[in-house]
Amino acid sequence: MNNQKKPGLKMEPEIDSNALTKRALVVQIAKDLDLPQQLVYDVVQMTLDGITDALLDGKHVEFRDFGVFEVTTRKARIGRNPRKPKDVFSIPERQVVKFKPGRRMKQITR
Repeated sequence: MNNQKKPGLKMEPEIDSNALTKRALVVQIAKDLDLPQQLVYDVVQMTLDGITDALLDGKHVEFRDFGVFEVTTRKARIGRNPRKPKDVFSIPERQVVKFKPGRRMKQITR
């Protein structure tokens, strides 16, 4: 059987046992709740957009028992090329998103 994508036909996402993709999450939630995939996709996307917007506004995002996302500043530092240790360059200060796991997440990952 030909495995090409046909218009109007929703393909099951490819399963990578090492990653949960947004698509796979949407398909699973839609199946579990018997909801249209487009509706679930819109909700998931709006949730991710809300998290991103909050972080851009300098807020931290807290999900009880899951964890906290926050923006922190990494200090400027000196970097070296591991293949040529004499090559030194400056890495500027920058903003990064940090995740701190919550209580339940810590218990699961022990």
